[in-house]
Amino acid sequence: MDISLDLLLPRETASVPATRKILDASLQALGVDEHIRDDIEVMLTEACTNVIKHARHGDDYTVRASIHDERCVIKVIDSGRGFDAERIPEPDPVSEAGRGLMIMRSLADDVRFDSYPEDGALVALEKHLDYAAGSIGGRLADTRSPQS
Repeated sequence: MDISLDLLLPRETASVPATRKILDASLQALGVDEHIRDDIEVMLTEACTNVIKHARHGDDYTVRASIHDERCVIKVIDSGRGFDAERIPEPDPVSEAGRGLMIMRSLADDVRFDSYPEDGALVALEKHLDYAAGSIGGRLADTRSPQS
């Protein structure tokens, strides 16, 4: 099973809940377990919010989500100044701000930050999917699994 979503979005706060709803509706229709969908929602929110706060004003950004069997990969791509994720300081544990990268790293099975100074940044988040018993996503993923 291969499903891809490509969303070109305006860099404004209203795009974040719309993006979450679109991706969550797709995952829910496939039967992805709720706790996995919740993690994906938070990771996506953090990545999109960082674009809105830190990329160049007025630019669009792209959210590209792909589901391949039991894996979801989300790429959030902007055309801002770029950033070096290793140079972002660890946030104060009680701070309400500056925790986005830490949250993404803790919820994703794999995370990658690529920066292209003055040309933007890419945040790639990967999450293993668990499907409810009998769900369409589970059945479709099973059809591609090697038979014993």
